[in-house]
Amino acid sequence: MNNRPISPHLLIYKPQITSVLSIFHRISGLFLSVGFILLAFWLASLILGDEYYHGFLIFFKGWFGKTLLLGWTWALFFHMATGIRHLFWNAGYGYKIKTLTFSGWLAVITSFVLTIASWWAAYACTCMKDLL
Repeated sequence: MNNRPISPHLLIYKPQITSVLSIFHRISGLFLSVGFILLAFWLASLILGDEYYHGFLIFFKGWFGKTLLLGWTWALFFHMATGIRHLFWNAGYGYKIKTLTFSGWLAVITSFVLTIASWWAAYACTCMKDLL
């Protein structure tokens, strides 16, 4: 009875891109949910008055607020990219191992590129506003 093999533990499994992306897809969905609650509070601060809105501006202009916004932006694009990947799976495409790996890395790279592009565009628009 004591020599009986035990079930393998999670720590001995080698992480694969599909399992890692699945976990991050769920985490990004949770992070987006929290972000949408903050968005609702931001909209409420617009209704409640200048002092509430000013408090939000002070928070999100700081390094911690900007880091939250950057993470939320990445989570949005990552969740969208992996969601599109899931739509292809629902249609019956992309189940070969090589295609799974390629589409996984494509989703990761796409999410980073879109995050950088959107922050660059937001920064460029803010700088252009000062010139006009």
